[in-house]
Amino acid sequence: MNSELSALQPYPFEKLAQLKAGLTPAGEHIALSIGEPKHPAPEFVLEELTNALPEVAKYPGTKGTPELRQTISNWLEKRFSLKQVDSETQVLPVNGTREAIFAFVQAAFDRHKSGKKVVCPNPFYQIYEGAAFLAGGEPHFIPCLDGQQPDFDAVTDEVWQQTQILFICTPNNPTGATLSKAELQKLIHLADKFDFILASDECYSEIYLDEAHPPVGLLEACADLGRHDYKNCVVFHSLSKRSNLPGLRSGFIAGDADIMSDFLRYRTYHGCAMPVHHQLASIAAWQDETHVASNRDLYRVKFKKFKSLLEGSLDLVIPPASFYYWAKTPIDDEQFAKLLYQEANLTVLPGRYLGRTVEGINPGEGYIRMAMVATVDECLEAGERIKTVIKEKL
Repeated sequence: MNSELSALQPYPFEKLAQLKAGLTPAGEHIALSIGEPKHPAPEFVLEELTNALPEVAKYPGTKGTPELRQTISNWLEKRFSLKQVDSETQVLPVNGTREAIFAFVQAAFDRHKSGKKVVCPNPFYQIYEGAAFLAGGEPHFIPCLDGQQPDFDAVTDEVWQQTQILFICTPNNPTGATLSKAELQKLIHLADKFDFILASDECYSEIYLDEAHPPVGLLEACADLGRHDYKNCVVFHSLSKRSNLPGLRSGFIAGDADIMSDFLRYRTYHGCAMPVHHQLASIAAWQDETHVASNRDLYRVKFKKFKSLLEGSLDLVIPPASFYYWAKTPIDDEQFAKLLYQEANLTVLPGRYLGRTVEGINPGEGYIRMAMVATVDECLEAGERIKTVIKEKL
């Protein structure tokens, strides 16, 4: 077996299960721990999926259908004000971004280079780390302090010289913080200077607070510099959060055509083509924005009501994007999560489970992540339970 498998840490939800083991809370359980959208999937997408079921009789192509790639290109151009995205060379459909991010590192990382670093935020999406280990790389973590994005200026030139891939997550999971166009362009110039790939995980880009100011994307920052070839840059997007379709396993990667060409070669061997009926349903989802706007409206309602309910109990700041509250805890984050489960049958995720300890500091400690994915009533009931536990037990 691959010896690097031993480097993989338990997934955050495995740690959470261990924390809850042996506890017997009363009442109905409410989960705010996992980022799985619970809003209804769009009916028109389900209808398209059902009508397309006969397509299971066909082998799908790794590259995806021209119609899906063009639909994605059109969406990118409209959403991020891009001059042109070549659907033939700059877009690849993927079976969800988790699969794609992991596979991308295996294809993009060069074991023969002296520099071995795959750089990412901390706390972070654990796939970045696992993909780096199994590619033979060395994860390097940049702390996200006080619920912000990493301080990239604090990274030394020595680290950048050893970097092959920099993962950014904007909007960030778990903090919800975004990167500005200027910050993205600074990273683009760093990628040029030190010759690394800049990979932007933008899966939460369509859930944001201010309807008039959606988060900026990496390709948008490239285009603003006149870099329509998106050199050294790739982005990952998904229908899971945007369209409440996590089970469809549908997303895409887009960017630098040279990188995409090599990744397509890898995927041809990987055997991970998206089923044709999923592609047809995905076309319908990417072509419609009405359901996405309604989705945002519902999250805004939950964020505001939840914050108002817990005023004076928890210090909550509505994030500019994503569907998470990243909240400071009144006691140790792990113990607070355990207390909420035991006393209120409410599951939240301790922030330390999403981070790594570097030089004695885990930036996730002292925080919990709460996903506002349940119904409005369930989220408000969860808020009432948190308020009661804090009042009676702390």
